[in-house]
Amino acid sequence: MTIPSAAGAHRDEPHRVGLSQRLNWLRAGVLGANDGIVSTAAVVVGVAGATSEVMPVLLAGSAALVGGAISMALGEYVSVSSQRDTERALIEKERRELADDPEAELAELVGLYEARGLSHDTATRVATELTANDALSAHLSIELNIDQDDVVSPWHAALASAIAFLVGALLPMATILLVPHPARIVWTFVAVLLALAITGYTAAWIGAASRWRAVVRTVTGGAIALGATFLVGSLFGTVVG
Repeated sequence: MTIPSAAGAHRDEPHRVGLSQRLNWLRAGVLGANDGIVSTAAVVVGVAGATSEVMPVLLAGSAALVGGAISMALGEYVSVSSQRDTERALIEKERRELADDPEAELAELVGLYEARGLSHDTATRVATELTANDALSAHLSIELNIDQDDVVSPWHAALASAIAFLVGALLPMATILLVPHPARIVWTFVAVLLALAITGYTAAWIGAASRWRAVVRTVTGGAIALGATFLVGSLFGTVVG
């Protein structure tokens, strides 16, 4: 029986190389796009429910777009920076332990492989060979599930989130400003829910998850947000009027 090499086996599976960076970009991009679509649409639909004038909608939508993009970028940067700092601290801790007591670390690695189901002899052989090749990577992989060459980047996450938010926010802004009253609210609902369906489907496709479950989740959440803000705007407009 021939065992396929790791490089050629199951190429459609994400395995480990670059996985953290890929998922980091995907997560930040999807969150940014969804937030841009939903939050901006909610603002402009809410304002449009209160008034038929274009300028208040434009001002509120622009403020939501700029403020939301900056907020998303800052949030992603802080969050991912904390994750990166934690990963780096764990890597340095493991490096010190290997330098201070390599024999104890080798014994620990053997025990970890035994806990995974390997016999003592096999676990010893595997741990010894991996230690000889790259002791730090071996310990980081089995102990902490960390790849020292694949630590997430906060700048990448922040940039992806901000750009995705801006792109997502442009759709409801353009729709509600270009379509004449009163059809603009209906068309904004349609455009936003369609965009959310595409976003959810694409994210699930990239992440090899259930496409339709993601679509239902994103569309349902967006519909609830738009409906709630339109109701608030309509009530406010009725009271003011």
